[in-house]
Amino acid sequence: MRLGVFGGTFDPIHNGHLVAAEEVRARLNLDKVLFIPAGLPPHKLDHDISPTRHRIAMLQLAIAPNPGFGLSRVDVDRHGPCYTVETLSLLHQEYGPGTELFFLMGMDSLAEILTWRDPERLIRLARIVVVGRPGFQADVDELDTVLPGAKERIQVVDTPQLEISSSDIQQRVREGLPIRYQVPEAVEAYIREHGLYAGHKSPSADFAD
Repeated sequence: MRLGVFGGTFDPIHNGHLVAAEEVRARLNLDKVLFIPAGLPPHKLDHDISPTRHRIAMLQLAIAPNPGFGLSRVDVDRHGPCYTVETLSLLHQEYGPGTELFFLMGMDSLAEILTWRDPERLIRLARIVVVGRPGFQADVDELDTVLPGAKERIQVVDTPQLEISSSDIQQRVREGLPIRYQVPEAVEAYIREHGLYAGHKSPSADFAD
């Protein structure tokens, strides 16, 4: 099995996420792309993040029409900061040795991969798929000099670019601006129904279930 792994806070998931995941799935002939909402992301410990139940509900609504997409709770069902290398190890245990993992990341994340936990093991556990854009290239050759084997394990896939971000969507909701066509209709309805992003959350509610 060829399994894509797409992690993030998804607060909220938007059409940019979905377009990138579908493009990678098709171009690399993946059997499925797993969306993995973060539990406690190590790089966002000081950020307000919506409760897990809302982020998962929006993900489920967004990916429901596509049989090539799935959702995993591997990160939200464990305690403490969730490191990618540990997530990939758990997925290997769950899906078995016959599954090849393809971890999706942005070009900006690739530039910081050496700061991630155990990057040497990470690139052994999964092929790295960098979601790029035409005209932008990662310096994989230079990275390979400090992370041996990186060049053989990293692939850049150009995807259609939608200038959408979760933080911008949150801000637009707070300002009463439209988010139609930036998120799936079902996700927009969920945000409105539950009053997400309209006000300020208290820190104690950040990671509540």
